[in-house]
Amino acid sequence: MNKINRALDPYIRLMRLDRPIGILLLMWPTLSALWIAAEGRPDPLVLVVFVLGVIIMRSAGCAINDFADRNVDGMVWRTNSRPLATGELKARHAVMAFVLMALLALGLVLLLNTLTILLSLVALVLAASYPFMKRYTYLPQLFLGMAFGWAIPMAFAAQTESVPVIAWLLFLANIIWTTVYDTFYAMADREDDLLAGIKSTAVLFGDDDLKIQGLLQGAYIVVMLLIGQQLELSVFYYLGLLIAAGLFVYQQYLSRHREPKACLRAFLNNHYVGLAIFASLVLHYLLAGSG
Repeated sequence: MNKINRALDPYIRLMRLDRPIGILLLMWPTLSALWIAAEGRPDPLVLVVFVLGVIIMRSAGCAINDFADRNVDGMVWRTNSRPLATGELKARHAVMAFVLMALLALGLVLLLNTLTILLSLVALVLAASYPFMKRYTYLPQLFLGMAFGWAIPMAFAAQTESVPVIAWLLFLANIIWTTVYDTFYAMADREDDLLAGIKSTAVLFGDDDLKIQGLLQGAYIVVMLLIGQQLELSVFYYLGLLIAAGLFVYQQYLSRHREPKACLRAFLNNHYVGLAIFASLVLHYLLAGSG
């Protein structure tokens, strides 16, 4: 058993299964979209497929991300202990893990309708291409938002066999929110990234980072308010938004000195933003009906 654990450990760390924050940041908006699409009563099969799909595709994304960053992770304090950076695993192992996870995700999505299957092909392209964007653009966080957010139109397609306008508004909100939290993440690495030649919104925003972060946080709240109005959601939803806004203020406070560990804490705090929104939707549909 110890030998098996030692053999599996680098793969667990490669896919960040020991650090579930990425799963949670992907899970909350996906479940929120599914709850809205199903008006609080998601199909059990769809729910199981999407929960497992989030875990699998986040794991796949981490594997291909480490493959893309295998030559630079050793230069960054936060990533220099990753399995490819230390030599515990080879590049081919990361590719194999990505392919295996993608095949597992495909097996799950084949249980759903044709529209969802077609949309899943876009999800695969986004997951595979995002890690390479930091070589070519200062906006890789935007692409991460698209990759993470693509589960939103897929959730609507799986539940309703359509992708209405509200799904794209949620997709837009998720892109904005992902840009916010991944910029905090990138702010923790900014000095190392500059030396390694890695591009990010943290590098692009420079000294105006917190001001721009505040504008993006405000934009997210505005889009989510618009969604609430369009769906005629109850007070529970708006309480969730109020909590999210308070958490954004707290994140600004945490990162005010741009200290790397504090920026990571601001990043991690976004888990509670997603949880607050999802919980507010659950309460709305449970206690106030579908509106």
